[in-house]
Amino acid sequence: MDAIVLLREDHKTVERLFKRFEKTDDDDLTERRAIADEVIEELTVHAWIEEQVFYPAARDAAPDTTDHILESIEEHHAVVWMLSELKTMDPADERFKAKMSVLMENVRHHVEEEEQEWFPDVRKAMGRNRLTEVGKQLEAEKDKAPRDPLAVPSAASK
Repeated sequence: MDAIVLLREDHKTVERLFKRFEKTDDDDLTERRAIADEVIEELTVHAWIEEQVFYPAARDAAPDTTDHILESIEEHHAVVWMLSELKTMDPADERFKAKMSVLMENVRHHVEEEEQEWFPDVRKAMGRNRLTEVGKQLEAEKDKAPRDPLAVPSAASK
């Protein structure tokens, strides 16, 4: 599968989870916890594969996207930090829903920037064959990626 198609599919999966969370009632704590846990795993894996495989390949093929990639890495750092807090937070905590809302805003902003501002440039620079190669690498890395944000090395240590 083409790398950008794979990443967009991940984005859609997370957006569906966000919409499910937004439809929950305040007393639906078990459902909120379950959805949050799915979001945590999906986003942890997604950020990992982007940083380990896609961003280096994109930067290589389209050096003009470097600033976007560096900003995206910092956005990931903030998201992983929020995910690690959500992982250990009780859904009954008055801040749980608010933290999920901030997470959703951040991720939606990040997705919009990637998909609108620089994925098209990367697609042009890489071409179909290279995007398919990178897509296979992304799929392979998904199997090895951490699912727990607490297991992700800090961006500050990079």
